[in-house]
Amino acid sequence: MNLSIDAIQANIQLALAPVFLLTAVATLVAAITARLARNVDRMRFIQNELYGNPNLSDPLKTHYEKEIDEFKTRGRLCTLAIFFDVLAGVLISLTVLELFLVQTGAGKLVNVGYVLITFVAGLVSFVVSLTLILVEVVFAYRSTSWDMPDQVSLQNSKKTSE
Repeated sequence: MNLSIDAIQANIQLALAPVFLLTAVATLVAAITARLARNVDRMRFIQNELYGNPNLSDPLKTHYEKEIDEFKTRGRLCTLAIFFDVLAGVLISLTVLELFLVQTGAGKLVNVGYVLITFVAGLVSFVVSLTLILVEVVFAYRSTSWDMPDQVSLQNSKKTSE
C-alpha cells in the first residue's frame, strides 16, 4: 500500500469523481419534489371545488374528475422518478465508498466488479428517473386544460334559458 501524498491525493480524486453525479441526483430530487408538491396542491384544490361546491355545472364536474385522474397519473410518475433517483444516489454513493476502499487498500475483499456494477446501475437508474420526468412533463402538457368549461358563462346560459 502506497501512502505517499501523491498516491493519497490520486485515490481521493478517483473516489470523489462520482460525487459530482450525486449533486445532479440531489438537484433532480428537489425538482421532482417541487413538481409533485404543485401536483398535490392542485389536486387538493380541485377536490375541494368538486366535493365542496354544490353549484358546479355538470360539464365542470366532469372536467374536474378527468383532471383528478390525470393528476393521479402524474403523481405516480413523479413518485417513481423520485424512487429511481434516490436509488441512483444510493448506488453512486456505494460506488464512491467502494472506490475509496479499493484505492486505500482497506477493501481487499471488495471486488472491482462491484464498483462497475454499482456505478452502471446507478447511471441506469438515473436515466430511468430522467425518462420518467420527461414522460410526466409531456403528459402534463398534453393534459393541460386549454378548453376548460367556463363556470360563469355556463351559469349565465342556464339563467337565460330559464
